[in-house]
Amino acid sequence: MQVWLTELRNEFEFLNCGLKPVAYLDNAATTQRPKVVVDRMSRFYLYENANIHRGVYKLSQHATDAYEGARQKLATFIGAPHVEEVIFTSGVTQSINTVAHSLGQMFLKEGDEIVVSIAEHHSNLVPWQMAASRYGAKIRFVPLNDDFSLDMKAYKGMLSKNTKIVAIQHVSNVLGVVHPVKEIVSLAKSVGALTVIDGAQAVPHFSVDVQDIGCDFYGFSAHKMFGPVGIGCLWGKSELLKKIPPYQGGGDMIETVTCEGFSCADLPNKFEAGTPNIVGAIGFGATVDFVEKLPKQQCHEHEMEMTSKLYTELQKNPRIKIFSPKPSSSSIGVLTFYHQDVHPHDLAAFADQDGVCIRAGHHCAQPLMKYFGVGSTSRVSPYWYNTWEDIERFLKSVAKAERKLAA
Repeated sequence: MQVWLTELRNEFEFLNCGLKPVAYLDNAATTQRPKVVVDRMSRFYLYENANIHRGVYKLSQHATDAYEGARQKLATFIGAPHVEEVIFTSGVTQSINTVAHSLGQMFLKEGDEIVVSIAEHHSNLVPWQMAASRYGAKIRFVPLNDDFSLDMKAYKGMLSKNTKIVAIQHVSNVLGVVHPVKEIVSLAKSVGALTVIDGAQAVPHFSVDVQDIGCDFYGFSAHKMFGPVGIGCLWGKSELLKKIPPYQGGGDMIETVTCEGFSCADLPNKFEAGTPNIVGAIGFGATVDFVEKLPKQQCHEHEMEMTSKLYTELQKNPRIKIFSPKPSSSSIGVLTFYHQDVHPHDLAAFADQDGVCIRAGHHCAQPLMKYFGVGSTSRVSPYWYNTWEDIERFLKSVAKAERKLAA
């Protein structure tokens, strides 16, 4: 095992407990947390806990500094031009719901169109369906090519003056495909559409620069990149964030309140109503610190090497249909497949008996499952701290399930 990988694995107590450690291969759903992130959050709760923005006492000011310091780290991490454009949310789901709700009020009317892909996670589909239903807009779906990439010819053909919003995932949580978001955004801008990118599966795997992409909004979650659950980020262009209405009302998002009405606070507070997930934000900042110190190139190469080996082995099995492209520079460590003789839930159960964690189901992408003509699939998603031994254990579980269940 390479030295950097050994050192990385040593940061995760989860990977080093028990006589037979778990082979955790469900990282597209959520990742494990390093001790340094857990310790930072524990330290806040034990010794630094206070509410933010509201107290003149030193403890509150210290908590505020830690919270706002995490915001600055995130702004730098994704190349945001202004720190106030970084909004803390509960995760990418809330990020997209916020944008869908607020953009819908200002920019959607009957006959308008919202473009998404057939591969979208429900978090980047259902909020737009709700907005479309509310304002009489129409959802249009970009299909896939045979290699699972987006059909860009079809996408170009559906853009028109009626297209008001294009909401696309940066990376598919099912396919592992990295979509050409920079080109997607540029084409959307040519017809005056606003652009929203779901970066849940992108930010954990490679560097993202929102200015380079050129989008209007970008969302992601901490828990898919070694961070805590219940905290995420919405980045948006300040001119749009200032223009659109807030998603929620309450404390901290107001400037003044009278019996007749209210006025909103400046960014970012305008979109952070109520007491936020303070410790989650601080943990998010610690996560960024942790990730920034890792040898990212080696991490990515290791991830793709494991994924490539897994792809090669699964491809040899004539009873398995893979719904992911051959691993390349245009994909991440996600492989989804269907075994014609072993139901995905049965396969996951057999793997669990061997201490291997994989995903089985529709992966919050039911329209995509229907598109493929299946009800559910199996998904394996190795990450930087996994090893080839983890993959081998999974392959043995597949073989055992076949012996027990295959016709």
